[in-house]
Amino acid sequence: MSNSPAAPPSSRPPRSRRLLTVSAVAVPVLLLAGGIGYGVAGRGGGDGGGTGGDDAKAAPVRTSAAPSPSPSPRGPLSGKVVVLDPGHNVRNRLHTADINRQVDVGNGRKECDTTGTETNAGYPEAEFTLDVVRRARKLLRAQGAEVRLTHDGDREFGPCVDERAEIGNEAEADAAVSVHADGAPAGARGFHVIMPGAVHAGKADTRAITAPSHDLGTRLAASFAKATDTSPATYINGGTGLDTRSDLGGLNLSRVPKVFLECGNMRDTRDAGLLTSARWRERAARGIAAGVAAYLTEDAGEKS
Repeated sequence: MSNSPAAPPSSRPPRSRRLLTVSAVAVPVLLLAGGIGYGVAGRGGGDGGGTGGDDAKAAPVRTSAAPSPSPSPRGPLSGKVVVLDPGHNVRNRLHTADINRQVDVGNGRKECDTTGTETNAGYPEAEFTLDVVRRARKLLRAQGAEVRLTHDGDREFGPCVDERAEIGNEAEADAAVSVHADGAPAGARGFHVIMPGAVHAGKADTRAITAPSHDLGTRLAASFAKATDTSPATYINGGTGLDTRSDLGGLNLSRVPKVFLECGNMRDTRDAGLLTSARWRERAARGIAAGVAAYLTEDAGEKS
């Protein structure tokens, strides 16, 4: 991306309507930051929890992963591309030097990735996010969407936060969601959605996606609350369930509408009881699919 000033953004960025065949991004989706250890416990960390570190060796961004199955040929989301980003990777803990490497996120440098959080009983955030995303992929594909994942449990670690953003950019996604679970103190409960703040620094320029990302985030929060029968986090932004941040590489480097979803607090016993339930994870996936569909069909209506 060019560092020169961009023209004033429109209300929505240009969208490609074709079904893409991008060899550099044959990826099977997602959007958001605590257990990542975000929320109260880890506001200063990277796009996930864990410790930081620097590595003088930079590595090129790769945007390849296992391909997603072909979408259904017909449905209300036909022609739409959705990128789902399962936060973290269960193998990150075996590759601390790799995930601690610093990457450029436009207005600073952050860890390539982090290990994420876990419940008190040891259920990893990365295992939770991958399961929910796979369920959401199935639901979105049933509506005709082309769904791509940033990884499908097929990577030794990561991908790094800059690569996660680039996968959505290369796919020219109509919507991208990064799925997480928070690592806030016990007693803090609920979900929240993180949306990109306006960043124009280095290779980051979110000015064109802040408004559509807010729309996506608002619809996602409403659908998630309804599907899961849970409430917005009481410990984030006054209980609105919506938060805006400019320190997350996965959002800063995105050129497509994107949000992070923190599905609940893994460090709280009651929330952990939900997150570890397969039945509840299916409800979470339904909430994600419904929120994305609401955003995409509303957008289609505006364009018709």
